[in-house]
Amino acid sequence: MVTLLLVIIGLSFIFDYINGFHDSANSIATIVSTKVLTPFQAVAWAAFFNFGAFFISKYIVGGFGIADTIAKSVNIDKGDPYALYVILAGLLSAIAWNLITWWFGIPSSSSHALIGGLIGAAVAHYKTFGVIVLAKVLPIVCFIFLAPFIGMIIAFIITIIIVHLSKRSNPYKAEKWFKRLQLVSSALFSLGHGSNDSQKVMGIIGSAMVATHYIPDLHAIPDWVPIMCFVAMGLGTLSGGWKIVKTMGTKITKVTPLEGVAAETAGAVTLFLTEHLKIPVSTTHTITGSIIGVGATKRLSAVRWGVTVNLLWAWVLTIPVSAIMAAIFFYLIRLFI
Repeated sequence: MVTLLLVIIGLSFIFDYINGFHDSANSIATIVSTKVLTPFQAVAWAAFFNFGAFFISKYIVGGFGIADTIAKSVNIDKGDPYALYVILAGLLSAIAWNLITWWFGIPSSSSHALIGGLIGAAVAHYKTFGVIVLAKVLPIVCFIFLAPFIGMIIAFIITIIIVHLSKRSNPYKAEKWFKRLQLVSSALFSLGHGSNDSQKVMGIIGSAMVATHYIPDLHAIPDWVPIMCFVAMGLGTLSGGWKIVKTMGTKITKVTPLEGVAAETAGAVTLFLTEHLKIPVSTTHTITGSIIGVGATKRLSAVRWGVTVNLLWAWVLTIPVSAIMAAIFFYLIRLFI
């Protein structure tokens, strides 16, 4: 049991690392495409603020509510000897989905892959959909569509306001200022990204520790767990997922420094809002919606809707495909362990 717990903790940090380089595009795509920073400078900048989000979540927000939501998305019996198998299967499914989508350059959601994995493994084990905690899962499903929509609307409004305020400015000076401001907006988005995504793995590790009676509940999770989760996320971001950077930074719409500021600010506001609501959302969905919002201010044809529709299909399929993969992993684990 202890060995399996250690395996889950190790795989959780690996997932967090993969999540970091898979989602690094979320934080750096616009700042790289506008040439404000070089790719390496951008990932270093994002990684620093990914880890800095730990202090925001712990000392300013006052807790890790998203981790709690993830851990309680399915009902796993604490005394169940197969509880760790369920968690392990869900984690393996999420890792597999992340690697598949990274390989094909698809900006999918690590959050939803994790949720889908837990649901699929739990349903496979308990053989009932009643194990799903709808009060936790339904808001997550709703925000598959709400998060990008909120990001899109906020980005659209911010872009319109900025354009109106700076229409009489010297174009050269204005662009210079927006490039500076993009450093700030990128940092804000990276803070939101780090606080949102690092907590998801905390929920997995916390569930495994509770299932093995290592801790009585999630509130007793040791400090080294969140610290290591944020470190792993930052290191993953530092590695960079260049295939997805290309999709996010150039294929959806062409982004200027002004629009980069608007998109990243809108994404950051959305992530801070959802963290306050304790709802784990996809940073990928959020920044994609924000980029679409700034593109739509020019004209609807400025957005490459063919690419966007393909991304939407990936978003919709993530939870069910991850659930099916997790069920398969669970049966394989039962068969060989």
